[in-house]
Amino acid sequence: GLLSKTSPSETVFVMDVPVIDVSELVKEYKEHPAYFHVRESSDEVMGENTKQQLHNIKNSVAKQLSEACRNYGFFFIVGHGVDPALEKQLETESKSFFEQDTETKMKVAMPLYGRAWRGFFPLEGELTSGKPDLKEGYYFGSELGEDDHRVQAGLPMHGANGFPSNQPKLKKAVLSYMDEMTRLGHILMGGIALSLGLDMDYFNKHYTKDPLCLFRIFHYPPPKKSIEHSGNDQGQQQWGVGEHTDYGVLTILKQDNKTGGLQIKTKEGKWINAPTIEGAFVCNIGDMLEKLTQGLYRSTPHRVLNTSGLERYSFPFFFDPSFDAELHPIPLAVAPKLNKPRCHGKEDRWDNTSVHEFEGTYGDYVLAKVGKVFPDLKKEHVDIEK
Repeated sequence: GLLSKTSPSETVFVMDVPVIDVSELVKEYKEHPAYFHVRESSDEVMGENTKQQLHNIKNSVAKQLSEACRNYGFFFIVGHGVDPALEKQLETESKSFFEQDTETKMKVAMPLYGRAWRGFFPLEGELTSGKPDLKEGYYFGSELGEDDHRVQAGLPMHGANGFPSNQPKLKKAVLSYMDEMTRLGHILMGGIALSLGLDMDYFNKHYTKDPLCLFRIFHYPPPKKSIEHSGNDQGQQQWGVGEHTDYGVLTILKQDNKTGGLQIKTKEGKWINAPTIEGAFVCNIGDMLEKLTQGLYRSTPHRVLNTSGLERYSFPFFFDPSFDAELHPIPLAVAPKLNKPRCHGKEDRWDNTSVHEFEGTYGDYVLAKVGKVFPDLKKEHVDIEK
């Protein structure tokens, strides 16, 4: 591929990443949503037209998803059906929020929402591998009231969101967008199930019927402001987000097409700059999908560097297993494609840990990971209440 430089010592390649039209999957979900979700009865008769459509999806979209997940761990999607007007409203309201002074933004700061792990954090308030990221952000999750059984049980990462009282349109935009992303998450996991030779509702049935849905809005200041804030000079590069993998099964990212900045690590260990495609979302698989597929689909390291000279915004949505879901590899009996385990050791991972050695619920896994990102918040709101 073409070459570009991000530092004097490292070459970053520019290469193509798969672009997949998922409109067939979206159409199938609109017509037959029951096939993507656990059904009360398995007696529902599938018509010939539906069988033919599923056959077509298996030979087109699912096949492309399989190739992308095996070879890249990242892919773009188009034909997703998300309203561009909603995306535009989300961009506008997000920019309005982050343009405010820090004191105003801290009125919805994360410590105010405790175990729910929601709200705003300031520049360098989040850590990757123990180092502060050059970004500020706003955390959201599924909107849950005090009467929800998970909130009443005191589960971390569950609760109500914190929205600014001076910006009512932000709440509407965020919650509407999260609804759309949750729908899209179920659709894509149906396609990924087909790509593994599984029934379309397999992940919903075993792991994602009640998904842990997390949404973030990140703001990356231009490098000049970043350097002034951190005290670094031009020769000392500090990442917007350092190298990492995502925790769950699927991430759907709306990225900033004006600035780019996302870099992906290939299986060969080379870094590539992800292109920007108008109207497309970037998807990547997470640690738990790697574990479930015994390494056939591998969570791919990525990072962010804003070299555009512009303000950068990104909107990652994490479609994760249920908090109480037990994570075990998919049995070979139902997924013959997994007959050659490809488990990778600690030395192959950016954090020197193995997702395949982990045992427990997704809640156990994600809390341990997020606790390293916000150690003070974990200590104050999780550790003391165990």
